[in-house]
Amino acid sequence: MVKSLPFRSEVNSEETWNLQDLFKTEEAYNNAMTELEKEVASYTEQFKGKMTDASAVIEGLKGYAKISEKIVPVATYASLSVSTDQTNDEAQMRSSKFGSIAAQIQSQLSFVNSELLSLPTEVLQEAIQQSADFQNFLEKLIRKKDYQLHPEVEKTLAAYSSTFNDPYGLYNTTKMVDMTFEDFEVAGKSYPLSYVTFEGDWESEPNTAVRRAAFEAFSAKLKEYQHTTAKTYDMHLQIEKTTSDLRGYPSIFDYLLFNQEVDQSMHDRQIDLIMKELAPHMRKYAKLLQKVHGLDKMTFADLKIPLDPTYQPKITVEESKKYIDEALAIMGNDYIHMIDRAYKERWIDFAQNIGKSTGAFCSSPYGNHPYILISWTGSMEDVFVLAHELGHAGHFYNANREQNVFNARPSLYFIEAPSTMNEMLMANHLLANSEDPKFKRWVISSIVARTYYHNFVTHLLEAAYQRKVYERIDEGGSVNANILNNLKRGVLEEFWGEDVDIIDGAELTWMRQPHYYMGLYPYTYSAGLTISTQVSKRILEEGQPAVEQWLDVLKAGGTKSPVDLAKMAGVDLTTEQPLRDTIAYIGELIDELITLTEEIEAAKVNE
Repeated sequence: MVKSLPFRSEVNSEETWNLQDLFKTEEAYNNAMTELEKEVASYTEQFKGKMTDASAVIEGLKGYAKISEKIVPVATYASLSVSTDQTNDEAQMRSSKFGSIAAQIQSQLSFVNSELLSLPTEVLQEAIQQSADFQNFLEKLIRKKDYQLHPEVEKTLAAYSSTFNDPYGLYNTTKMVDMTFEDFEVAGKSYPLSYVTFEGDWESEPNTAVRRAAFEAFSAKLKEYQHTTAKTYDMHLQIEKTTSDLRGYPSIFDYLLFNQEVDQSMHDRQIDLIMKELAPHMRKYAKLLQKVHGLDKMTFADLKIPLDPTYQPKITVEESKKYIDEALAIMGNDYIHMIDRAYKERWIDFAQNIGKSTGAFCSSPYGNHPYILISWTGSMEDVFVLAHELGHAGHFYNANREQNVFNARPSLYFIEAPSTMNEMLMANHLLANSEDPKFKRWVISSIVARTYYHNFVTHLLEAAYQRKVYERIDEGGSVNANILNNLKRGVLEEFWGEDVDIIDGAELTWMRQPHYYMGLYPYTYSAGLTISTQVSKRILEEGQPAVEQWLDVLKAGGTKSPVDLAKMAGVDLTTEQPLRDTIAYIGELIDELITLTEEIEAAKVNE
């Protein structure tokens, strides 16, 4: 039975992360903030107007790197403390205050990019020759030359950065603070409902009546806030469109993809191929679910049900470590040591509580260890989620040690490859250690329903919807709740066809995802999983040499483009082949699920 969520103050501290690794006390945090403001003022006085030749550029960037490193822990502390409890007034005020101070700092430091870009390109190239440490930073800066505005305009825009980020904060406040769910009833029995319990429990509840009632109640509450949430989102979109136009990008897509170092063809290919070629496989999977569960019809509310609800291994946090250690042992002792520390030193926030951000994420502050947020439900699926987030942690654990603060973070296009790689390694390990048909079916269904459904369907359908939204915005339009509902419903109906009934409430799923406030992010999940699927196959076939290559990719951080990083790992992203191979692999998994199900059913008959 799902219980109502406790308040943050009521959860066991051992289930929470330890933010004291960032700052021991609130006083230490405030002192760091004060010191940071002083250093920014001192740096500005020392270097503003002085970076006129290659040597001065290098000295200026050394100081800029030190300040950047000191901003990271302060920003991380403010962000992480509010993410575990949006209802905490102190955390909210701390985050808001940091946002204002960060905007002031960005405004003060805006001269760095402006003055560097005002220099002849030859001077910047000479600086690159003198110091390889800043090659990546300067080369990326040179790419921005055509889109840089007057220094005073850049300073003003930076001063408004906190305000420009407010739509995301408003979205989270609406979702996690104002939106409270009443219990719902089925056959006279009452059940508690929240964002966390719906996404963690009710969405995959085997009891059809309870699952569909939960979906209806959850959707009814979303509907009450659809107009406010749509207005918040439109505000965010208009800020992006105005910024794109001001800087002179050909389209909003060019603006949003610029820092990802990919062109629109790579973005569109991911969406178009999956919408067209994966859909038939996933419809077959939906029909399998319908048949196994004996459903009168397959609805949108039924897509997350497990293939075999009678075979759902439960697992504790302590037990999860054994599975993760065994599955990821191939990554080497250093990687496993990182995982040991993550558990022992409380890098992970496992607790479920009121006001906590939904889903899971990994924050990897430069100069500090990573932090992982997850709401532990005790299902084996949580192990895949944790392995995924530890993939992010392992990526930046390596990159942050090997690279400077400017070089550590890769393109957003590549960011989900190391995380989904760990999911593939987990699945491969589980499959290799059992011949039990029911266990094999459970593992494969977990890969299909969690790893691929989540990344190749849920996030990809977000991307297809998002593309339609941005096409409208790029033409000078705006959006409201009715428009967003129609766009989302259209994408869902296109993908699922007549095999899944897109019931009322399905169109509101655009309200559930914070990714829309992060630019063109959702499509990168399928891009990363395309890379990791191909590399995990190489690791299975080639063993240690492929692992070593992959570790070199992680250590490279952001020193190469996503195409070049994938090339290091043996994957050619300039062609459709890796994506087509991955889609075909998903089809093979679904066919194997059908075969295993038939074998299990036949064995029951013969018993």
